[in-house]
Amino acid sequence: MKMQTKWDLSVLYRSPSDPKIIRDVKRIESAYKSFAETYTKDKSYLSDAKKLLQALDSYEELILLPSPTFYLFLFRDIDSGNKEAEAQENKISHMLTKSANEIVFFTLSLGKLSKEKQNSFLENPTLSKYRYFLQNIFENSTHDLSESEEKIVSLLAQPSYSMWVDGQEKLLSAQMVKFAGKDMPISEAMNKVKDLPVKNRRELWGKIREALKHISPFAESEINAIVTRKKISDELRGYKKPYSATILGYQNKEDEIENLVASVTRAFPISHKFFNLKKKMLGLPYLAYEDRNAPVGKNSKKIDFKETVNIVHSAFAKADKKYADILDKFLQKGQVDVFPKKGKKGGAYCASMENTPTFVMLNHSDNLDSVSTLGHEMGHAIHAELSKAQPPIYRGHTISVAEVASTLFENFVFDEIFEKLSEKEKIVALHNKIEDDIQTIFRQIAVFNFENELHETIRDRGGMSKEDIAGLMNKHMKSYLGSAFKLQPDDGYFFVAWSHIRRFFYVYSYAYGQIVSRALYAKYKQNKNYLKKIEEFLKAGGSKSPEAIFRDIGIDTSDPKFFEAGLKNIETDIERLEKMLKNAKKS
Repeated sequence: MKMQTKWDLSVLYRSPSDPKIIRDVKRIESAYKSFAETYTKDKSYLSDAKKLLQALDSYEELILLPSPTFYLFLFRDIDSGNKEAEAQENKISHMLTKSANEIVFFTLSLGKLSKEKQNSFLENPTLSKYRYFLQNIFENSTHDLSESEEKIVSLLAQPSYSMWVDGQEKLLSAQMVKFAGKDMPISEAMNKVKDLPVKNRRELWGKIREALKHISPFAESEINAIVTRKKISDELRGYKKPYSATILGYQNKEDEIENLVASVTRAFPISHKFFNLKKKMLGLPYLAYEDRNAPVGKNSKKIDFKETVNIVHSAFAKADKKYADILDKFLQKGQVDVFPKKGKKGGAYCASMENTPTFVMLNHSDNLDSVSTLGHEMGHAIHAELSKAQPPIYRGHTISVAEVASTLFENFVFDEIFEKLSEKEKIVALHNKIEDDIQTIFRQIAVFNFENELHETIRDRGGMSKEDIAGLMNKHMKSYLGSAFKLQPDDGYFFVAWSHIRRFFYVYSYAYGQIVSRALYAKYKQNKNYLKKIEEFLKAGGSKSPEAIFRDIGIDTSDPKFFEAGLKNIETDIERLEKMLKNAKKS
């Protein structure tokens, strides 16, 4: 199979200056204006179910319009220093925000309907297709502002949030780290550090830490600005807690997620137990921050991208050939950008919209982690592709559901690798699997706790210094890392590079997704026919709440003991690893 390892964004536009971008913007503006003119004059949709159905059908058609901002977002993530693209994105974003504001009245008007009328629409079979969509509008309506206020907030989002975050990411991606006589992008350095011998690992992390601290003054201003903006927004909208808006937006229930956070925080001793074992496996007197993901054996052999694809392809095909076919299609059509380079954003993600091809970003290193990363991001991509079975209005899916799909496909990949290993290699692989659970569940909930205290402190004091933010980061990292670690004061400057904390409280979705996906995978291992239920979930898109989607396939996330049971399974894996180590010593 011939692979393209760079995005082919030409399927969207030829370049940031492509005249088609402006033509599409004009087309979008025209469609939004037409919708607004029709339904500001004719308000019968607020009382007549058939009229509302017509209005919702027209509203859904807007979703299928082209998305120039999606293209510019992707383009800038692989070329953050491109000034033309930056200017074009700012210009187009402003134009389309103004257009979107033209139709703000529509959902606001529906949200202001009496409870009696809302219930009448929800129960009307004529509107059955849009029932869940309407339900979300009605539930969120208590936090709506007036139409004019919503327009102002929307227009100010770019200079008061997006441009701050973009500026920080651009500054970060421009940083180069010199190591072993070579200059490398900081994203490449951060990927490399964990696989180095102890002395080199300490040295490279020290250089990364120094680079992050050097640019921390801007990050200090950025964090204080965007967190203060959120405080103002929450107060205006009546959200009681810093994380309330995120949980409602992800369509979870607040008590469900508070139970998740409390359950994981209480279980931090499980994480401590793992790291004390890791310290022994590494033969170190203590662990440093950069040792979190240090390899404990020789499974860190080089695995080039071609071999990575072969492993993931085989794993997917064993579950269902259609999953492997989707991977092939993405690689053939330039929908995966594989290797790190200067100016490219760090990390990995999958980006999808209802009306465009899905794209996956990687920063591949030749190691086992990158194999898991491809499985993870292609899990997102497969979810996006299968969700297209839904009507356009439900083709997207909430973040908490998305993370279930990604971690589920990681499990397919892990099993593909594990059975082919020797007993010594299995020890390393099981260690790595547990480590991934620790990262995805315990580390992310520690960050959730960090975010919550960060937001509460800035709300109370009016701001925090970069030194205080770094100290707070260290405090919460120590909470899940435990006594095996000795942290340096400057380790906390990792907040500068942690993009997820700019997507407020997003991190809980990783823990939620990992625990739910473990439950799904356990059912699949017991009965391969459960794959049909898994596919129901993958095809559900955003047509139901996460709780309802999983309840329909036998998973009850509302049960207070559900998350505790998932965490107990991780402790069982640690005990299994301890037993394997003892047996290895005997032999």
